Amino acid sequence: MRDGTQTTDGDEGVGGADDAADPTTSGTSAEGPAAAPLSDRDEAVLAVERRSWPGPGAKERVIRERLGISPTRYYQLLNALLDDPRALAHDPVTVNRLRRIRDARRARR
Repeated sequence: MRDGTQTTDGDEGVGGADDAADPTTSGTSAEGPAAAPLSDRDEAVLAVERRSWPGPGAKERVIRERLGISPTRYYQLLNALLDDPRALAHDPVTVNRLRRIRDARRARR
């Protein structure tokens, strides 16, 4: 009986979750980014990372001048963006490339 009660509760909860999950799942890709878009700063971080750089000095100068933050803060923001689905939706090529690089570095450690 206890299992039956849990199953009934689970069925109601799952049914409600399934009903709610379907619109959410279909709306996640369309409504998620539109509901809470990336900030201008986040988009600028991805734009800096999208470019190729002749060396670290030029990139650090652009980070300080254009974004007004330290390179350390830049990389903290960038790392957080790599886990943000909105960033993936905004620039999937850059985010996936950076995720692969990050994963490879973690695997080497």
